[in-house]
Amino acid sequence: MAKVKKASESLTIMTNIVLPNDTNQLRNLFGGELLARMDRCASISATRHCERRVVTASVNHVSFDHPIPEGGIVVMESKVSRAFSTSMEIYVDVWLDDPINHKKIQTNKGIYTFVAVDEFNRPIPIPDMEPETDLEKERHAAALRRKELSLILSGRMKPSESVELKKLFQEPV
Repeated sequence: MAKVKKASESLTIMTNIVLPNDTNQLRNLFGGELLARMDRCASISATRHCERRVVTASVNHVSFDHPIPEGGIVVMESKVSRAFSTSMEIYVDVWLDDPINHKKIQTNKGIYTFVAVDEFNRPIPIPDMEPETDLEKERHAAALRRKELSLILSGRMKPSESVELKKLFQEPV
């Protein structure tokens, strides 16, 4: 696939309200419920990017910075942060939207990896992704470091083979 896509082409925004059945004993959104919602949002971004079926390969990082109360309006925004050969990293930002008091608080963020698959569930090549904004460029660069670290930790890459991680630890010449 030669086509290069922009991160903005994968933008997905999902808005939901937290209902009583979605909450824990503290009347806040269950963490697992939020993870499922984030996975759905990220899945749509991944599908938009590669225009193929996708599967979740991993949840690389999720932060729970602020509880989301019952009745709260949850806004999730996801975009592809980097495309590799058959996989892509998706960054999901979660906000608590209070339209009455005109406040928006970032409550969570997460990083998911998806793989594009064919009709036999085999990985297939995907388009590259070109970041445009400063935030997209920052996330794009960090995605390669995260991928290298993941490959090293799983034993699929030797630390000496790393390109980006070496840059973080080498003394300036």
